[in-house]
Amino acid sequence: MSSSLRPVALTDAPAVTDLLNRVDEIEIGRPETDLHTVEADLKRPGIDLDRDSWLMSDGGRPVAYGLLWDESGGERIDIDQYVLPEHQEAAARMLAAMEDRALEKARENGAARAVVHLHLNAAPTLDTALLYARGWRVVRRYHVLRRPLDPARDRLPEVPAGVTVRSCATRADRSRVHELYQASFARHFDFQPRTFDAWLHDIGAEGLDWSLVWIVATDDLGDAGFLLARDDREAMGWIRSVGVLPAARGRGLGGFLLRHAFAAFAARGRDTVGLGVDTENSTGAPRLYERHGMTVHYAVDTWETVVR
Repeated sequence: MSSSLRPVALTDAPAVTDLLNRVDEIEIGRPETDLHTVEADLKRPGIDLDRDSWLMSDGGRPVAYGLLWDESGGERIDIDQYVLPEHQEAAARMLAAMEDRALEKARENGAARAVVHLHLNAAPTLDTALLYARGWRVVRRYHVLRRPLDPARDRLPEVPAGVTVRSCATRADRSRVHELYQASFARHFDFQPRTFDAWLHDIGAEGLDWSLVWIVATDDLGDAGFLLARDDREAMGWIRSVGVLPAARGRGLGGFLLRHAFAAFAARGRDTVGLGVDTENSTGAPRLYERHGMTVHYAVDTWETVVR
């Protein structure tokens, strides 16, 4: 069989989704990649698919896929790469091309080097010896957590005294969630500031059910936190982000928002809810999620290299 490396087209999204689900089955035991997620990635603002995407096929079937994007406007560049285990040579060829493009992109931004990040399952189909040999190293670990839901148990929590919660019904509310997101996550590892419009694209705002986005406020501080969830994944309900302003932490607002989301998903008939968390998160989020019955589904490592 002959193999070829070429850019990805939007029409390749179903084939890429199939490849990623084959990788999912190996890494986590079941397929969990949705077509709309792949399509959204390929439509990221600023991506030039001719230069920022790669697809390796063998006998006409995709065996490796890569995508590069730039959120920093500087030296920080992100890449995704997925490969079937028996095609490590294709992975090496693709990785070299992605590193070259990352440096080119960083230089276009006026930077002298590219600091490249790649997120991989902790037990990936990509041979990590290839990464070590090219100077990559793990700089962070994330956990994808999940929790079973039960409509008899997971009911809307009582709203604490001095607290109000509202759904994100208006554009002004959506702008407020963006502001809360920026302020809540500003000191987190690898945070990249985003404009309102860029953030709307990041969260897939056009297809988002805004009734699953809530803002929590306190009498003394006003709007103090938010939770953004989505119900468009086949595998489970998904909590994309929970944020509480530093001044409002320690009041139980994050836990209240979690219980509120659990109840909403249970009422919709979902049997599982998931989210991702930085294991070194300094706000205590991992412990909060553990107290609320969330357990590790799988781990994801952030790998980093510097290309000059």
